[in-house]
Amino acid sequence: MVALAGCGAGTTAGGASTDGTVTVFAAASLTESFTRIGRDFEATHAGTTVVLNFAGSAALAAQINQGAPADVFASAATRNMTTVAEAGNADGDPVVFVRNQLVVAVPIGNPRGVAGLADLARPGVKVALCAEQVPCGAAARTALDAASVALTPVTLEQDVRGALSKVRLGEVDAALVYRTDALAAAADVTAVEFGESARAANDYPIVALRDAPNPDGARAFVAYVRSERGRAVLTGAGFQAP
Repeated sequence: MVALAGCGAGTTAGGASTDGTVTVFAAASLTESFTRIGRDFEATHAGTTVVLNFAGSAALAAQINQGAPADVFASAATRNMTTVAEAGNADGDPVVFVRNQLVVAVPIGNPRGVAGLADLARPGVKVALCAEQVPCGAAARTALDAASVALTPVTLEQDVRGALSKVRLGEVDAALVYRTDALAAAADVTAVEFGESARAANDYPIVALRDAPNPDGARAFVAYVRSERGRAVLTGAGFQAP
């Protein structure tokens, strides 16, 4: 987990106190954006500490449904959010706040000359995908099916950052990752866009949790993510408006 610390006393616009810790479980692809948003939230809600737990959405949903203490859940897919809501662990209806699409991440210079999904199935091309229970893996399967491309990845990762790291480390020739992750790693990877990506876009929902230890802080954080300032951070990172 990443902890960010504020100081002083924090309140919402309605006067409710947000003092204390706000624990946010968020999809790995939100790492840079939510780290920035967490710092900004603390700056405007003094006395509040934001603790960020980043992982695959499926793993986070399972942790929440098993009783892990958290205030907010931000998922990279509606499917994983639905499991939390159907278990009665959402405080209100989840709201989609951004969308994301896949790209093919390749090493700088694109040494394998990957121009689209079909190139990933060429002999000798090593590909990393996310596991299909993870949102980036489910989206990858949708995109590959849409392109009628069959391939056998050399590794299946539990979150998008795991797949991206395989490219950065030179262990694979390509990985299907979110556009935002490739943008954040632009010093190390090149993003190759492909048409089928639009058919596999992921909606990202967010919700305050029913048993949130800091319910006022939870609702305030969700509102901040959806505010003009929060949206500016997210669109700046490459996310799309829902």
